[in-house]
Amino acid sequence: MPDEVSIEEIDRHGAVAEADEALRSTTRSSLFRRAGLLLGGGVVAAAVPIGLATSQGGGLSKGDVEILNYALTLEELESAFYAEANSKGKLTGIARTFSQVVGAHEAAHVSTLRQVLGAQAKPAPKFDFKGTTNGKVMFLKTAQVLEDTGVAAYQGQAGRIKSPDVLASAGSILAVEARHAAWVREILGDSRSPNPAPEAFSTPKSMQAILDAVGETGFIKS
Repeated sequence: MPDEVSIEEIDRHGAVAEADEALRSTTRSSLFRRAGLLLGGGVVAAAVPIGLATSQGGGLSKGDVEILNYALTLEELESAFYAEANSKGKLTGIARTFSQVVGAHEAAHVSTLRQVLGAQAKPAPKFDFKGTTNGKVMFLKTAQVLEDTGVAAYQGQAGRIKSPDVLASAGSILAVEARHAAWVREILGDSRSPNPAPEAFSTPKSMQAILDAVGETGFIKS
């Protein structure tokens, strides 16, 4: 495996194959939503407001609906990945904490996007993470890929968003995804990813580039 793994390279460089071989997961007019995570009998993730405002009766433009559904697909992917990892119970220590906290964030993103899109939201896909949630290192390396992908995806759509409220909220989510990406790099903390913030600038990616790359992982089954 290379030191830095991109979404395009996750299967080409054997991340999925390695896991398989080694092991054989409100309303549309709402302005603010809050989400909390109950873990081990206590709330460990603070409720964070996320604004995704739209007018009554379908105030979102066609382009913004497309972008929000695109974001929803990626958030569903991340949320399902962490939910599978958490349900298997094979993670321990900081990896377990990371998965639980970040999983709650991604679930909150999914819930908010679905509430804003309403009937325009696409159905949730089915996923197959090909064993990448079965072991600590593979889980963390895959999480890094997914979080980096989320950052590039949101950044790539910033210039296309019409609604100022949607743009502000997308920026809010992007900032959280960037924190996730830095956190998982810090947890890996060795030659694979020694620097939580390796570059001064982040590179955006187009919608098609992201969807093509995610498709190549085989994680999305339908």
